[in-house]
Amino acid sequence: MKLSTSLKLAAFAVLTVALVGCAADPLPSWNDRPAKNSILQFVAKVAKSGSPDFVPPAERIAVFDNVGTLWAEQPMYFQFLFILDRVRAPATRA
Repeated sequence: MKLSTSLKLAAFAVLTVALVGCAADPLPSWNDRPAKNSILQFVAKVAKSGSPDFVPPAERIAVFDNVGTLWAEQPMYFQFLFILDRVRAPATRA
């Protein structure tokens, strides 16, 4: 399974924080499957100083997109929340 670059970068950012705080399993709620293992291997590879794939902390960027790879943990989609906000805006001015 090949992961998209944006998913890898987002996972890298999340796991970097998780690895600092967790000693045993940084993703305890994930099943031990190829996707989890790929992400953990990627993070370990780019976070290890001296590795040919090492990414310096200043260059570590998380990219979150809205194409189905990462969704907000909200009960409604961003677009619907935006519409509600735009409908309320004129009502609060009157």
